[in-house]
Amino acid sequence: MSNNLKLWSEFGAGAEISEQAAETISGGQEVFTIYNKTGYNITHFLDGYSFDIKPNEGWTYTAYSGGTIEFDADGRSGYVQTKSYNLAEGHVYEYQDNASTPGNPYDIEMYQVA
Repeated sequence: MSNNLKLWSEFGAGAEISEQAAETISGGQEVFTIYNKTGYNITHFLDGYSFDIKPNEGWTYTAYSGGTIEFDADGRSGYVQTKSYNLAEGHVYEYQDNASTPGNPYDIEMYQVA
């Protein structure tokens, strides 16, 4: 009982808790798929674990800690532009070249496609 009270006090008594915190408390999981439609190998971190996805590969992931992904959005070696997203249960995402970024043809973005 005291552990539960301590946990609730960390979130603030009577305050709403975030979706990610609720999943952590309930032991929930999220399953989603990611495809790489770029010409680059992309290393990404999902809930603190490192994964590498090659061009034209697709992987289905199960996240147990909120589904937060971080990746380098610049395809060049020696340049790092970190982006982070909280992915949603049951969705499909793609890494794609982001042609809308002026002056940087190496820009990569993640899009929800389904």
